[in-house]
Amino acid sequence: MTESCIFCDFKEEYLFENEYCICSKPDDNGQILVGSCIIIPKAHKETVFDLSYEEWEATKQLIDKVKIYLDEKYKPDGYNVGWNCGKTGGQEVFHAHLHIIPRYADEPYAGRGIRSWIKREENRRPKTFKAEDFDFERL
Repeated sequence: MTESCIFCDFKEEYLFENEYCICSKPDDNGQILVGSCIIIPKAHKETVFDLSYEEWEATKQLIDKVKIYLDEKYKPDGYNVGWNCGKTGGQEVFHAHLHIIPRYADEPYAGRGIRSWIKREENRRPKTFKAEDFDFERL
């Protein structure tokens, strides 16, 4: 890694930590994504696909702790949990991080999941995927 990475140089207080990951404190100042936080591997890994088995396991351990904490403190009605991978996938910081976003029934977009805007007709690719175009023997 040649550039400075805000997650490698993470200086803010965090909510939870284990050997491989940290979980940021929820940012409630914006009042839009109330209670949302991110789980970040301590070692620089660009995407979720680069995580080791130990980092995956450590992430799951923090997911469990975070859910208990968020359920007790914020009492959300649901959650969105996800990774953005690569520029096209919406990743803005190229150090893997898992978004945990509590959702509330009184939100204007309640009931709309992560994929709701991606699966709209206006997002259709010019050429759609066809199974016959893929070489399954390669797998």
